[in-house]
Amino acid sequence: MCDTMVALGNSTKDGSVLFAKNSDRQPNEPHIVIRVPRKAHEKGSRVKCTYIEIDQAPVTYEVLLLKPSWIWGCEMGCNEFGLNIGNEAVFTREKYGKDSLTGMDMVRIALERCKTSDEALHMIIDLLGQYGQGGNCGFEKKFTYHNSFLIADKTSAWVLETAGQYWAAERVEDVRSISNCLTIGSRFDLGHPELVKHAVDRGWCRGEKDFHFARCYSDRLITRFSGSKQRLAASTAGLQREKGNITVNTMKNILRSHDSRLEDRLFTGSSLKSICMHGGFLYGDHTTGSYIASLNQKNCTYWVTGSSTPCISIFKPLWLIENEDFTFSEDEEAQAVGYWKERERFFRMVLENRIADLDAYLEERDKLEREFQERVDTLDLKGSKHSDLLGIMRYAMDREKELINRTVESNKNNPASVKGNPYFKHYWKKQNSRLGE
Repeated sequence: MCDTMVALGNSTKDGSVLFAKNSDRQPNEPHIVIRVPRKAHEKGSRVKCTYIEIDQAPVTYEVLLLKPSWIWGCEMGCNEFGLNIGNEAVFTREKYGKDSLTGMDMVRIALERCKTSDEALHMIIDLLGQYGQGGNCGFEKKFTYHNSFLIADKTSAWVLETAGQYWAAERVEDVRSISNCLTIGSRFDLGHPELVKHAVDRGWCRGEKDFHFARCYSDRLITRFSGSKQRLAASTAGLQREKGNITVNTMKNILRSHDSRLEDRLFTGSSLKSICMHGGFLYGDHTTGSYIASLNQKNCTYWVTGSSTPCISIFKPLWLIENEDFTFSEDEEAQAVGYWKERERFFRMVLENRIADLDAYLEERDKLEREFQERVDTLDLKGSKHSDLLGIMRYAMDREKELINRTVESNKNNPASVKGNPYFKHYWKKQNSRLGE
């Protein structure tokens, strides 16, 4: 379960395009930050995706991938041109296919081969038609679904939603959110040539006049219980409320928001209606990674937690420059997993009520993030030296590490006590015991 948002330049405070996403996965699934350089490939070469091989492109662009550690593709990411894509699980009436390309595979392929949102849109549509979509995307238990995508570059964005081989696409005009449900209705800009006919043949509508993509193709039961409608409404309301004045901080606040029923007991219960999801429910999904992209013609700044649970994590600035220490290569997967788990153990201390004064930690966290933002705001990004950008990145990482280490050290001897209903307590005790495996 996930949520993805975009605000085009006509809706943001500084004219940048802002793209943001939470990745909600099974709690012990490491969500890692991998950087892959531009590469040239020999003619006729192939690339192994999560389940199948496909033809490789002559050149693949540099990409930043935020991904489950065991998946070839990514939940969200960007490339050297500022193209950003995120995908969502959606549940439809169409049958789930055999192992082929996952939605995450399609995200990575499009990032590696496309420069603009238009190119990426058509690339994913072509991949869907040529290879189909399918395959288990669950970490500890099987989880299959169809996919929707939010695709953005420095000037434009598209929503692409799929149901098996069928699809519809809508150009974004100002702000847009997607979640774990089909959102495109009767109006869309592009669609599969048999989209309406197939729905009529299946008896889901009478004809083009009463065709509604989401209403016709959704699996209403699973969609309802996913909590996606409530999360979609919350993220959309947050964007609409600040439209024309949307900032990185707006995106942070939305990614950190919770179901109102949990505000007084964030770490004693769970809800699939929370954008910042805390696990412990029947489906168990938890926000394992968070990401915000600020895109403009001068430069692109990425704000990444590198950790789960954005309501207690620290967003740090990242630029795709040489010698940065934030990301890991594909050969450094073990180190990337270690980075994520180091921060994850801090969250589990919070969950176990071992942090004596969480409010004091959060106050320091907010102060650090304001300082990071102020330092970024004072830069002329296009004219800034790499040494200046590296200095800010390393400072942010050092300060995060210092705060977390100090908080852990001063609370490590406090007794652990997961609170909440019996299932919630049992669930998290089991997850905590398995985290180090």
